[in-house]
Amino acid sequence: MTLKSVFSLLATLIILVVAVFIGRTLWVNYMDTPWTRDGRVRADIINVAPDVSGVVVEVPVRDNQQVKKGDLLMQIDPDHYRIAVKQAEAQVASRLATLKMRQLNARRRAAMDNEVVSRESLDDASNTAAAAEADYQQALAALDAAKLNLERTRVRASVDGYVTNLNVHRGDYARAGEAKMAVVDQDSYWVYGYFEETKLPHIAVGDPAELQLMSGQRLKGHVESIARAIYDRDNPESRELVADVNPTFNWVRLAQRVPVRIHIDEVPDGVLLAAGITTTVIVNPGSRDATAQ
Repeated sequence: MTLKSVFSLLATLIILVVAVFIGRTLWVNYMDTPWTRDGRVRADIINVAPDVSGVVVEVPVRDNQQVKKGDLLMQIDPDHYRIAVKQAEAQVASRLATLKMRQLNARRRAAMDNEVVSRESLDDASNTAAAAEADYQQALAALDAAKLNLERTRVRASVDGYVTNLNVHRGDYARAGEAKMAVVDQDSYWVYGYFEETKLPHIAVGDPAELQLMSGQRLKGHVESIARAIYDRDNPESRELVADVNPTFNWVRLAQRVPVRIHIDEVPDGVLLAAGITTTVIVNPGSRDATAQ
C-alpha cells in the first residue's frame, strides 16, 4: 500500500468520524436538549368593567395607551347617582330627627312615676327608640352605598399597563359587570414554553432559560413551574362516565407538549413585549448544576 493510499484512507476515516460525531451531536441536541420553538409570551389581562350602569360621558384614554394605576379610564354619567346621594342624605336627616324624638319620648316616660306610666308603656317607648336607632343606622348604610356608587362612576385603572382592544365610546351605555375594555398589566409578562414530554426529564424548576423572540432579540429568565396536567383528547368520558378510548392504528407516536412557565428576569431596553408573540425557549440545566457546585 502506497503512502498516498494510506493518507487517503486516514482522511476518509477522519471525515467519517467527524460526520458521525456531528450527526450524533445534532441528534442529541435535537432530541434531548430542552429547547422549543413553540413558546408564547403571556401577560395578565384585566377586564375592566364598571361597577354601576349608565351612559358613558367620557373616555379619556386611547387604544394601546399606557396608563398608571388610578388613572381615569371611563366616566359614567353621575347625575342619577348624585341625586341618589341627596335622597340618602335626606333619609338620614329624617331618620335622625325621628330617633331624637323617640329617645326624648323614652327619657320623658322613664322620668315619670311608675303609678302614672305603666311598665308596658315604658317598654314600648324604649323599644320604639331602639327601632328608630336601627332605622337610622340603616339610612347611614344606604348613604354610604349611594356615595360608593357615585364614586364608582369613575372607572380607574387597577394596575400599571396598556389599554388594549378599546371598544367603548362616549354615548355608549355601560352595564354593571360587563367588560368594556382591557388593560394589560405591564409587570406581569411571562413565557409559556410548550416542551415535548421527552424533554421534561431535563427540565427542573429554577433552571436558567434563554428566550429568543422572532425579531432576534434575546431575553433571560428561569423556569418558574411545570404544568402537571394537559387535556387528553383521546380519552373523553362517555355518557356512562367511563373512559371512551378510540382505537388507534398509528405506527408513529407523537410526543405530547407540556406547558413550562418561564419567568422573565431581564428585558433589555427597547424590547417591546406583547402577549401572544412567539419565542424560542432554551433551558440550560448545566448552568443550574454549575451554580449548585
